[in-house]
Amino acid sequence: MDTTMPNIMFNGMALIFKIRDFLFPRDDVLEEVNLKPGDHVLDYGCGPGAYVPGTAKRIGAAGKLYALDIHPLALQKVQNLAQKQHLTQVHTICSNCKTEMPDNSVDVVLLYDIFHMLSEPDAILAELQRILKPDGILSVNDHHISETAIISGITENAHFTWVRKGDLTYTFKPNWPQTTDHRPLL
Repeated sequence: MDTTMPNIMFNGMALIFKIRDFLFPRDDVLEEVNLKPGDHVLDYGCGPGAYVPGTAKRIGAAGKLYALDIHPLALQKVQNLAQKQHLTQVHTICSNCKTEMPDNSVDVVLLYDIFHMLSEPDAILAELQRILKPDGILSVNDHHISETAIISGITENAHFTWVRKGDLTYTFKPNWPQTTDHRPLL
């Protein structure tokens, strides 16, 4: 599975993201997701938390935001941000794949600027499919790879179906077998 980048590289990336977010606010990306109060959201590969404040604002106190990253510094930055901004709905998860979340428990997964870095994308997509509600969505943004690479990479193993392309994101829905409980067949 994936490994953490050195701390100095992570801190450099976090600084670049801070500049990016100042010049190009993340709210433009989140507008395409249509988050609602009370939604449960997983920010997979959350990094230093660029999408945390905007997501937390949209889902409100009744929602839950799970920020997952493999790097402990990322989670520390998200925890500090959540504490500073009093975002009590934010919970962090340290993992390189498994979320340990229940089946069908998440309304939206944000997979932003990370897909190109995944060494085993199929395992991660299977996990994201498992935790998404049948009517949930996977929102993807990754400027490092082409539209074709995003769509084929997300849909090739039948975990997801492409729904639409926005100006900044691609939306996918989980594929579920025709069963009454909407869980993957094993």
